[in-house]
Amino acid sequence: MVVLPDADLDLAADAAVSAAYGSTGQRCMAVAALVTVGDVADRLLPRILERIRRLNVGPGLEPGTEMGPLVTGEALARVRKYVEQGCAEGAELLEDGRSLKVPGHERGFFLGPCLFDRVRPGMTVYQDEIFGPVLVNVRVATYEEALDLVNANRYANGVAIFTNDGGAARRFQNEVQVGMVGINVPIPVPMAYYSFGGWKHSLFGDSHVHGREGVHFYTRGKVITARWPDPKHRGVNLGFPQMK
Repeated sequence: MVVLPDADLDLAADAAVSAAYGSTGQRCMAVAALVTVGDVADRLLPRILERIRRLNVGPGLEPGTEMGPLVTGEALARVRKYVEQGCAEGAELLEDGRSLKVPGHERGFFLGPCLFDRVRPGMTVYQDEIFGPVLVNVRVATYEEALDLVNANRYANGVAIFTNDGGAARRFQNEVQVGMVGINVPIPVPMAYYSFGGWKHSLFGDSHVHGREGVHFYTRGKVITARWPDPKHRGVNLGFPQMK
């Protein structure tokens, strides 16, 4: 999720928290990384921290719960290890969800929202899909640097840009090398009549799953060529057949 300096930062903060921590980050289109341009991080991250610190984490069946547990103990251990590795590699942990305690559910697989800043592209928390409530932020100086960072990634499923500049949005949608693009939309999941799927290592096979490509995949075509000529058009014609 790329955020430009002119973006509506309250909108971007709402979107980042919703898309990163919804379903405890355990969904394929969860936002895992922010790319903030210029001074955006200094203005955006406090807004994100304010929001995640208000989230109610608890059992999913309890009224008022906004974020539930991880799916298994193994998943919890794996995500906690990623957080530890991010710290060891030099990322700045602004919010540490490992200290979360849910009264009455001490043996549950709970992890609070985690937020990293000053992440570099070579770090494990940026390279891997953590699949948990962990959001990382990479700071860049320019739009061009943000675009190059996104395009250099070996995965290309979905990306979003937040900006109030229509020209910048159009430029991004044309220049970014990703299969699904959101403009002020954090999770660019198309409607049913569009194909869902990405490019590069985010695509397996030659065809996407949904939309027109999915219909074609499950359809056996039958080609019928018919003609009902007027008798005056009959006769031998050794020329190449034409649609006349």
